[in-house]
Amino acid sequence: MKSCFSVLIALFVTNCFLLEGSSHLLGRKPSKLTKVLGFSWQNCGKPDDPANLKSLDISPDPIPIPGRLTADAKGTTSVELASPLSVNVTVEREVAGMWVKIPCLDEIGSCHYPNVCDLLNQLIPPPQDCPEPLHTYGLPCHCPFKAGDYALPSSEIDIPDVELPGWLTNGKYRVEGILGSSGKELGCLKISFSLHSSKN
Repeated sequence: MKSCFSVLIALFVTNCFLLEGSSHLLGRKPSKLTKVLGFSWQNCGKPDDPANLKSLDISPDPIPIPGRLTADAKGTTSVELASPLSVNVTVEREVAGMWVKIPCLDEIGSCHYPNVCDLLNQLIPPPQDCPEPLHTYGLPCHCPFKAGDYALPSSEIDIPDVELPGWLTNGKYRVEGILGSSGKELGCLKISFSLHSSKN
């Protein structure tokens, strides 16, 4: 599942950079992310969506930040994922037993990204090698992502220090990402987790 997992990892790294930048842009005291707990995932797309994640195992729980996690994944895409490749993200936080949508602030939160391919090229300018573990296993990090069934063997991934904007506080979150192209849904992934941070 070169395509799905490469997009997933690349977006995670991109959001780490965006989170750090937004805390300074908003002029609010940032928090330092110390751990992620209770990570879970599920496909949320239609039965005939061409891109699906078949498995994703991440350990340990909680994930220490900074620290190291171990991940393995399998998935499939029946079509080539090419530019323009959009992602519509919805982020919700549990507040007093209710799920509240977090708005899009400086490209963080419930945002629409019209072309993830451009974001990937900005983060990892071609012909720069893809980051680990993608490089070791020949997994791409730039569009287009070819159709096929793929797997990422169990791999260790180093997680750097991450600063969160002041408005992104401790609590339970759920994130839904819908992958699309030319107005057609290609896949949908929903993840849930809890954040624990400390004030700098």
